Amino acid sequence: MKSAAGLLRSLVRTGTRQSKSVNKLMTALFKAATPPAPKRKRAPAAKVAKVAKPAAKKGADPVRGPTPKPATRAIPGAGVRVERAARAAKPVAPAPHIPPAPGKWLASHYPMPAGVGKPAQRMSYWLYLPDHVPEQAARKGLPLVVMLHGCQQTATQFAQGTRMNHWAERMGCAVLYPQQLVSSHPQRCWKWYDRATQEGGGDVPAIVGMLHKVMTEYAIDRSRVYIAGISAGAGMANIVALNHPRLFAAVGLHSGPVYGAGHSTMGALGVMRHGGGVRADMAVREVMARQPHFPGMPTILIQGEGDSVVRPINQAQLAKQSMALNGLGAVAEPKVTQRARGRGGRHNAHRIDDFYAGRKLLLRVARIEQLEHAWSGGDEALAYNAKAGPDASKMMMEFFARHHRA
Repeated sequence: MKSAAGLLRSLVRTGTRQSKSVNKLMTALFKAATPPAPKRKRAPAAKVAKVAKPAAKKGADPVRGPTPKPATRAIPGAGVRVERAARAAKPVAPAPHIPPAPGKWLASHYPMPAGVGKPAQRMSYWLYLPDHVPEQAARKGLPLVVMLHGCQQTATQFAQGTRMNHWAERMGCAVLYPQQLVSSHPQRCWKWYDRATQEGGGDVPAIVGMLHKVMTEYAIDRSRVYIAGISAGAGMANIVALNHPRLFAAVGLHSGPVYGAGHSTMGALGVMRHGGGVRADMAVREVMARQPHFPGMPTILIQGEGDSVVRPINQAQLAKQSMALNGLGAVAEPKVTQRARGRGGRHNAHRIDDFYAGRKLLLRVARIEQLEHAWSGGDEALAYNAKAGPDASKMMMEFFARHHRA
């Protein structure tokens, strides 16, 4: 069993070795602050932009295509019947082997006010409401996960690729998928590297406003709200959580950049390759100075050791930041779980380091061998998803289920 300091040194060494092995980022990466897609099987063009639904097929973790239902919904026992502000999204033709799911798939938008030299706009979002409502959710409202896509993705592609709706249905949870505007970034990147955004500006108020809108319109348990994302979406999810920690019970970051550094497109590329340097420590101190009574933020970090886009040194620095934010000492002893590669390549070998305060799990660090810049255990028919597990969506949902905000 290694100390936390030993874990962090190991993570940094891994990131440094990979940094030396890659010659240079391509020009296209610099222009869009967006990595090229990993090699994958291509789905027909008509299917790529569509959300499918999860099926309860044991061991398969399939995606299930949403079937719109009537325009109102009551959460049993919640004492309210909410008229939908959102509209039912168009029916989706699922893949031939995937049966439809019972949940509701709704599309709507959030109005964004005009700014200086900037017209008023609307940020689109999609909302999944499960058909299965557990007894606790019937009494207190549904848990809610906010999912932020990465660059060159849409919200619906992210939903399909991660299969998060499948796990939401199984666990009785709602999922909110905001979608970045093309007018804000041509590749739909969330601007995690922007200093004003890191301090709570930029798109942060729109995402938080959208969340409040959904919590007002539907029966949501406000003590069980979570936020997660991949790559630029992970960077943005972290920023939203750190600026509004009392809104969220936990955060999940997959292949995400370290918080608080960058501050330009060139700087962002440097962070993706080499981490945040001294800014990583300074940024956490600034968060705690702005919020002296920071309540802590339970965090799960998932990273591919073969990721040459957002390299593992970022995970090392995110882990160090999380330890500081959660009051875990630098010499905290993790509980280590190592799992060998599954038969037939179904699962990559991976290591999980868990950090506890008493009996409460505050930080989980998952390192996955061979995984490149892609969602672990996702739908490989779409970019930025790797078929081989472990299933990142399952890992996040199980971690979230441990936490609630008092």
